[in-house]
Amino acid sequence: MKLSIIILDYKSRGLVRQCIKTINLFAPKCDYEVIVVDNDSGQGTGAMVRREFPDVVMIDNPANVGFAAGNNVGIRRAKGRYVLIMNPDITVRPGAIDDMMAYMEAHADIGVLGPRLVHPDGSIDMSCYRYPTPLIPAYRRTPLGKLPAGRKALSRYLMDDFDHRETREVDWLLGAVLLVRRSAIDKVGLLDERYFLYFEDTDWCRRFWKAGFRVVYYTGVEMVHYHERLSAKGSWVTGLFRKATRIHIASCIKYFQKWRAMETGPEHAPR
Repeated sequence: MKLSIIILDYKSRGLVRQCIKTINLFAPKCDYEVIVVDNDSGQGTGAMVRREFPDVVMIDNPANVGFAAGNNVGIRRAKGRYVLIMNPDITVRPGAIDDMMAYMEAHADIGVLGPRLVHPDGSIDMSCYRYPTPLIPAYRRTPLGKLPAGRKALSRYLMDDFDHRETREVDWLLGAVLLVRRSAIDKVGLLDERYFLYFEDTDWCRRFWKAGFRVVYYTGVEMVHYHERLSAKGSWVTGLFRKATRIHIASCIKYFQKWRAMETGPEHAPR
């Protein structure tokens, strides 16, 4: 089998249905499978998928194990030579998956490929970044980001220096949609399950670079992202007390502790 599409769900049954429908509507021309992993949503996602999409592989996790561990369940089950990780809040556009596959086939040194993402109104959804510095979370969550130093650091991190319509190598890609070469996963390893949520995509892309695979933001196609940034809801003061914020901070600490210990020099060139 050439492609395995993995959709990880947590309390998004309606979005899962819509995501599968758009995959089927604009189905890739290669042989493929769709795997849905539900992180104990308690919304009957498994029953809905089995009833409405009998060809889909449905996996019910007994607990919410997080983004990394949940996707790893799907990756272990996947049979494809390529793995497409997709959040349920993604809508596929016609030909998008085929074009991404063709681009990967033509560039054997790419380990991870991400499409241009757009909001429902057509505006660009920033989904490629430079590696964060330790102060980036503070700049993003507090008024420090409005200071000159904060604005400059955030602009660099968010890659504001190009219009996001150019295909290029990047440090890391948002985990909402990632097309990954299975042979590269076999070399690099699965997502790091120490991260419950957040930073697992940053970490994974960094590991691909370190193993000699390119990470590429591909603008030949686009997909729609109905994104809600849970960790940044409300004011910066109240946001600090949200569960999603606490998880984000914990993942941030794990990330910098891990890579401080692993740092052996520059991993790649794209700046």
